[in-house]
Amino acid sequence: MIKGSIVALVTPMDPDGGLNESALRKLVEFHIEAGTDAIVAVGTTGESATLTHDEHHQVIRWVVDQSRGRVPVIAGTGSNATREAIELTRKAADLGADACLLLTPYYNKPTQEGLYRHYKAVAEAVAIPQILYNVPGRTACDLHPETVARLAAIDNIVGIKEASPDPVARTRELQRLCPDFPRYSGDDHAARQICLDGGAGVISVTANVAPRLMREMVVAALAGDAKMAASVDAKLAALHRTLFLESNPIPVKWALHAMGLIPHGIRLPLTWLSERYHPEVRSALIEAGVL
Repeated sequence: MIKGSIVALVTPMDPDGGLNESALRKLVEFHIEAGTDAIVAVGTTGESATLTHDEHHQVIRWVVDQSRGRVPVIAGTGSNATREAIELTRKAADLGADACLLLTPYYNKPTQEGLYRHYKAVAEAVAIPQILYNVPGRTACDLHPETVARLAAIDNIVGIKEASPDPVARTRELQRLCPDFPRYSGDDHAARQICLDGGAGVISVTANVAPRLMREMVVAALAGDAKMAASVDAKLAALHRTLFLESNPIPVKWALHAMGLIPHGIRLPLTWLSERYHPEVRSALIEAGVL
């Protein structure tokens, strides 16, 4: 089982929107050196929604190649079409990903039975370990705990990233229904409590800019050291908030650019961070000691 601080990696882009391989490879090294436990490539934070399939595969290929087995690579392969999710998951497995992260089918609002069949079909089609991803604020689709408990019985469905409106309450309900099923926080502000409650870790936006602190906090929480976890998390609290002042990954890409780690690039319909938020995000970076 993959545990700890897992970064939901941004996809570096040039000002014209083209992928920047060099910056991506440098980010992978940045995270390995900082102790990040695993890397998610082409998730929501990686702007998967605006990448072509060829670009999607290319980013996974680069991250797998650069990581060289030093940390697990989890590929985002979700889709609102089951056949497409199977194709993306199969390709990620072929490219050497260690696991896949599949968000709930967005926009078409399937029933709970439809969600069960969707995930079951992908799991049966591709043997790679698969992590469910529930983020109803993005998808208009909520994967209910009872459905998760059904899916937990499938061998290669190995966990869930939970980002519902109250992720702490939801993961506690999941713990009651399927206590041995790994639960990852999908919200940075909830990560400490979910880890203290017995979760497996966090799939984090904040870890993009403060990987050492994020891992330090998660390690303490997983060990049950609530005092230490709270102390470290206090340094990250402003980042947890300001990195969502506009839609993710707008603020985090601005922050990484301010840190000199990526170029000034993002794809429409997302835009560069509004100028009025620059001082607030910069202050949070300084508070966390990364700028």
